[in-house]
Amino acid sequence: MLLKDFKIYFERELSDLFNLAEVRHFFYILIEDLLNENRFLLAVNPDYTLSAHHLNTFENALKGLKKKAPIQYITGLAHFGNLTLKVNESVLIPRPETLELINYIKDTFKHAPPKTILDIGTGSGCIPIALSQAFPHASITAIDVSEKALAVARENANKYKSTINWELKNILSEKSLDQKYDLIVSNPPYVRALEKVEMSKNVLAYEPELALFVTDKDPLIFYKKISELAFDFLSQDGLLFFEINEYLGEETTALIKNIGFKKIVLKQDMYLKNRMIMAKAIA
Repeated sequence: MLLKDFKIYFERELSDLFNLAEVRHFFYILIEDLLNENRFLLAVNPDYTLSAHHLNTFENALKGLKKKAPIQYITGLAHFGNLTLKVNESVLIPRPETLELINYIKDTFKHAPPKTILDIGTGSGCIPIALSQAFPHASITAIDVSEKALAVARENANKYKSTINWELKNILSEKSLDQKYDLIVSNPPYVRALEKVEMSKNVLAYEPELALFVTDKDPLIFYKKISELAFDFLSQDGLLFFEINEYLGEETTALIKNIGFKKIVLKQDMYLKNRMIMAKAIA
């Protein structure tokens, strides 16, 4: 089947579920991630023919999109800066705001790179892998409570030849860390149950609840535990970085301050939402 004919069929089949711009965006992603071709393939090769294998793959992708599955889970790939990472339903799909957190860290440490880094709740491994490229001489440890998530993270790290120490741990059960770190970073679960009404159905149906949600009663449980550990296990000039719930910036800042951190910076993302925190124990 000609790719251009499938495109017409693809757009027609999804027209009731998504707007045309979204549908075409999905189609371009399939060209790039499933065919490993440039998204402008049809412009340079209008008579490109899908093999039987690729036609079957595209049809399965169409079925997944009709069920509102995230395109990243359909292709098995997520783009994160200059990284292309494997993802499945055991890990969150890396978000642009997490990439902003990475850039914030890189900018902060540009004159004195961290020697030791800890990522808590690593998921796909997007944070430690990106940091391993930015700080190639750093010793990096990443932990997660999910064995399946760590398996995905290890595979991603191997692809980019990133040397990372992976550990299966529930941070809420830890009383101490193995050593002191120059940088501790975390994008922990922070979405309250009351916020589910604001979320896309494809996120609720497909992405792992374990990595997303906290109770309305104790929404900062991870921030409290991680901040307490970080206060004792950051090096003298070490820094703590969080991605946070946009609605709980002031509450998270107050919590970290109460633990004893002297310097706390609440930073907005590109959409002017409170999304990141940097904290230092010594002012």
